[in-house]
Amino acid sequence: MTTAVEEALEQLLASPRLQLYAQKIGDILAREAQQRQDFYAQLNDGDKAEFINGEVIYHSPVKLRHNRVAKRILTLLDAHVQQHELGYVGFEKILISLTRNDYEPDICFFDNTKASHFTPDQMHFPSPDFVVEVLSDSTAERDRGIKYDDYAAHAVSEYWIVDPDSETVEQYRLIGQDYELVVKAQNGTIQSVAVSGFTIPIRAVFDDREHRQALRDLFLGSP
Repeated sequence: MTTAVEEALEQLLASPRLQLYAQKIGDILAREAQQRQDFYAQLNDGDKAEFINGEVIYHSPVKLRHNRVAKRILTLLDAHVQQHELGYVGFEKILISLTRNDYEPDICFFDNTKASHFTPDQMHFPSPDFVVEVLSDSTAERDRGIKYDDYAAHAVSEYWIVDPDSETVEQYRLIGQDYELVVKAQNGTIQSVAVSGFTIPIRAVFDDREHRQALRDLFLGSP
């Protein structure tokens, strides 16, 4: 991916139309900046919305299967992070404001270095250290496309894509400027690279009994 971007950039820099392209890009970004401010002004507590490449994306309610999967991961991750005082876990309504776009990840984690600067009334947050997106019919393309690229570009060191239909977890870690697939599985264990000590059975993401046992193990294994 990085090589392809670098090649495209080299071609652009070599073009005699570079100044014209730069002006057009500048006009587009200026228009987007105003649209983004309008998005912020109109956003309210009841909305679940994202700003992506100048477009406001409103999210429809999720299926129960999606909600259950996200909730299991959230409770496991939050229990571990709180027990070991590692940082802050956000979910659903946390607005991540990156260079161009704003996202509301299903689950995200900020280490103590970032979380220590948060304030009670804060509404915009920097790039997390770890993001989980649970796929749905309406979000899968973005979760695997622009969000995948944008999270990597903004140094999110770990990204999980969870498919509740196939009951599969994909774990990606950031190597340089691109993601590398570490695990894609329905069984076994998964060990976080961004959240110290966070290791869970993959089945605990999809099965209530396995989830309860994993939660007990997290607490029993704590000092």
